[in-house]
Amino acid sequence: MEEVNRFVESEAERYQQEYDDFNDPESNDLHHPLLKRNRTLSSSPLAIVGTKVSHIESLDYEINENDLFKQDWRSRSKVQVLQYILMKWLLAFLVGILTGGIATLINLAVENIAGYKLLAVVNYIDEERYMMGFIVMAGANFFLTLVAALLCVLFAPTAAGPGIPEIKAYLNGVDTPDMFGATTLIVKIIGSIGAVSAGLDLGKEGPLVHIGSCIASLLGQGGPDNYRVKWRWLRYFNNDRDRRDLITCGSSSGVCAAFRAPVGGVLFALEEVATWWRSALLWRTFFSAAVVVVVLRAAIEVCKSGYCGLFGHGGLIMFDVSGVEVRYHAFDLIPVALIGILGGLLGSLYNHALHQVLKVYNVINKKGKMHKLVLALSVSIFTSVCLYGLPFLAQCRPCDPLDTSCPSTGREGNFKQFNCPKGHYNDLATLLLTTNDDAVRNIFSINTPSEFNMLSLAIFFGLYCILGLITFGIAVPSGLFLPIILMGSAYGRMLGIAMAPYTKIDQGLYAVLGAASLMAGSMRMTVSLCVIFLELTNNLLLLPITMLVLLISKTVGDCFNPSIYEIILELKGLPFLDAHPETWMRNITVGELADVKPPVVTLSGVERVGRIVEVLKNTTHNGFPVVDSGITVSPPLGSSPDGASANELHGLILRAHLVLALKKKWFRPEPRRTEDWEVRKEFTSIDLAERGITIQEVTVTKAEMDMYVDLHPLTNTTPYTVVESMSVAKALVLFRQVGLRHMLVLPKYQAAGVFPVVGILSRQDLIAHNILDVFPHLTTSKGKKGL
Repeated sequence: MEEVNRFVESEAERYQQEYDDFNDPESNDLHHPLLKRNRTLSSSPLAIVGTKVSHIESLDYEINENDLFKQDWRSRSKVQVLQYILMKWLLAFLVGILTGGIATLINLAVENIAGYKLLAVVNYIDEERYMMGFIVMAGANFFLTLVAALLCVLFAPTAAGPGIPEIKAYLNGVDTPDMFGATTLIVKIIGSIGAVSAGLDLGKEGPLVHIGSCIASLLGQGGPDNYRVKWRWLRYFNNDRDRRDLITCGSSSGVCAAFRAPVGGVLFALEEVATWWRSALLWRTFFSAAVVVVVLRAAIEVCKSGYCGLFGHGGLIMFDVSGVEVRYHAFDLIPVALIGILGGLLGSLYNHALHQVLKVYNVINKKGKMHKLVLALSVSIFTSVCLYGLPFLAQCRPCDPLDTSCPSTGREGNFKQFNCPKGHYNDLATLLLTTNDDAVRNIFSINTPSEFNMLSLAIFFGLYCILGLITFGIAVPSGLFLPIILMGSAYGRMLGIAMAPYTKIDQGLYAVLGAASLMAGSMRMTVSLCVIFLELTNNLLLLPITMLVLLISKTVGDCFNPSIYEIILELKGLPFLDAHPETWMRNITVGELADVKPPVVTLSGVERVGRIVEVLKNTTHNGFPVVDSGITVSPPLGSSPDGASANELHGLILRAHLVLALKKKWFRPEPRRTEDWEVRKEFTSIDLAERGITIQEVTVTKAEMDMYVDLHPLTNTTPYTVVESMSVAKALVLFRQVGLRHMLVLPKYQAAGVFPVVGILSRQDLIAHNILDVFPHLTTSKGKKGL
């Protein structure tokens, strides 16, 4: 017992010494490195494929339970609570309506622009004016790519790419700058139309997810930053927590709009992008997706009447293979398993190759805007040359005399005549000289066992592998879903042709399974992907073999590298917290992690204005522990009756609330605690929700520097805390699941005189490679970053 007491006393002396050193202005000046941002445990965020990103902050998903918050909730009437609930459902409804409407607009524009372009090219080919046909096709593609790239480069660099990795990071708690603004939304819509219409090897599915999230974010905050609607009902959503739920609804609606798969969209949000989930959010995402489906269904019915130009016979991806009977035997499971293995191998290989290409593009794009434009336009010219020239290498194939739709030179059809004589068709032109959506429909077609030649499919597969690698990463909105579907369906159909004598499974179904396997091998999705493909194909009989293919592909792919979205997150320098901590994280404690950081910066419950200004100007920390010293602690039973003096951790105060107190000049000439009525007279919960004000915008006079601020009413009295002996692995799981921004580390022994805070951990401190930079002796069996 005496040894324990001596240990507690020694620990108390150590913490008190640290506390004294920290408060000693000579030993711990605020202008010295202690208050500079900790670079030891910070990753340097690189730009996404060529854009420069400022320091990346985290989001405040944690409920800030200070006195004002508690008073606000106590004073809310039943009417106000009902308003809050109704607004959630109304915003979810509006997200579905707008996402469905914009998806219809994009499909209409793409089908008509690309359709009339291809019709003009086909007319020149029919007239044997081949050079003129190439000039029209290449010129139109060049112009459309130029428009999309110019918009992204000059107005919204964050609109380039799919946007899904940034949405994953945002829902994980990372504040991705300028990702959900009005300019980004407009550029994403116009850029997607231009890039897809230009025939580039990319899809509109990823951008639609980003578009849905932008709509949700703008609705939640009342519009763009500079022109927000000051509707009092929207005050409930002026926080990161509710905006996170809305963006989850938006991402689900985007997937639904892309594939007309409402259940698949909800499961995609649950499996792939959302870190936080609960049953109420499930209902609202499903409601938003249902609204999207209704809008799309209504638009398709209108367009079938002929009011939408070339749109109406397709447009939205919907591969109906319900007309074929799915029959398979035990032997058929061998080629199905082979497709899964190939999907895992090719998917991981594609991820590795794309990783290398994106690193090269990152170097090129960082050289300036002109390099971005030249890169995008070069890819456009190369794509046009390949799509127009390669069909000339294919041999003309005779039509089936019983098939009256062969050959076809019109707007649609599986048997494009191209440059072939009457009664013949060019199978490679059927896949290349069309829109990407039509190419997928053609290669998924059923009951066409002799439509495609093996050589044509091999050329198509090789071309789209190359185009998929060089197209993703240029400065235009782009999605990964469609390129991967095209590649996967090609090798799936080739395997179907090879296995035709031995199996009864249709070649079109092999193409579907090939697309699913490559998507699982690259993106590592299973449940949501399975449901999406079931909703696409409209055939429930595919469920068993689709599940088998997805499980095998994901398992094989996981043996080699992470998913493509995780690779992109790493390239962009976004501090994403993975769900599974590294095994070596159990070997170190949060106390050891806090020890390698500079001492924590604390404030007193009643603090001098000059001290607050000095801390805010010389630190970049977002939260500060509030510690009251000299608190009299009642002695435990059976001990000395004299009370002991101790330091009390009152809670955590945010930088924004400190700046707000300075801006409102909430100063007192004497150091005293304020009454509740004084606080409510000066502050409201709406004031505390405001963000964006910096200390540089606040002016404090010299006389005010010696006045005092009572921080108790603004302090979150229930911050999440962990004891210093907790492992980093366990702390990481808690940090991610609860959606924290700060985690306070408390001493294991709470003796009188012990400083109540060991340290404070943030997101950057829990990133694996940041920890390994500080503890180089920690290694993993799979490499430094555990990849």
